[in-house]
Amino acid sequence: MTGAITGAMNRAIIFDLDGTLVDSCYVCVGILQQMLRERGCDAVIDPIHARGFMSRGGEAMVAGLLGDACIDPARDLATFREVYTRTTTSTGALFDGVAEGVAALSAQGHALAICSNKPQVLCEKVLGDTGLAPHFQVIVGGRPELRPKPAVDLLDATLAQLGLDPRDCIYVGDSELDHETALQRGMEFHFLTYGYADPAWEPIDCHVHEHFDDLTRTLTRRLSQAA
Repeated sequence: MTGAITGAMNRAIIFDLDGTLVDSCYVCVGILQQMLRERGCDAVIDPIHARGFMSRGGEAMVAGLLGDACIDPARDLATFREVYTRTTTSTGALFDGVAEGVAALSAQGHALAICSNKPQVLCEKVLGDTGLAPHFQVIVGGRPELRPKPAVDLLDATLAQLGLDPRDCIYVGDSELDHETALQRGMEFHFLTYGYADPAWEPIDCHVHEHFDDLTRTLTRRLSQAA
């Protein structure tokens, strides 16, 4: 996953992962529900309520959904992630149209990349589990030395591996964090409405799509014109 991508190409497309390509909410809730049971707690996590915690991720998500059963946010997060590495994400977790759309964009010759706050090992596992991994030339996930989005560290690392300038890329995400990250680098942003954005947030200065099929059609048309 290292090294610049060379040769003639159309503009690259950088995707967020959770809430954009994969609905990870039910996997996360399942792991946390298991942790609750192991602690003798009979509380039930509402998946709809849990969606509001997904874009926060990390300790905030784990502590918020474990509630009073949270022992220590950092240690509980480590436990959660360890279980996640042993949990398979099914292809059914892909949002409608993602598998076909990603394959189509890849087949058209566009460079595809992932830029996610999700830890690197989990990004690679989820993409492998769902069959998306072969379509992505660069996968950049969270790591200790890089600040999470909306800081630009992960996006800058993605651009460096692509060997491209921000103006040559499009960023696709599902939350205000993704939007803010893209804006800081002056990148064209495409927002998918079905993800984990704060319901009170109103996207401006970006392209809005309610379905991945619409995103695929739009990007196919725009990128073919820019080639």
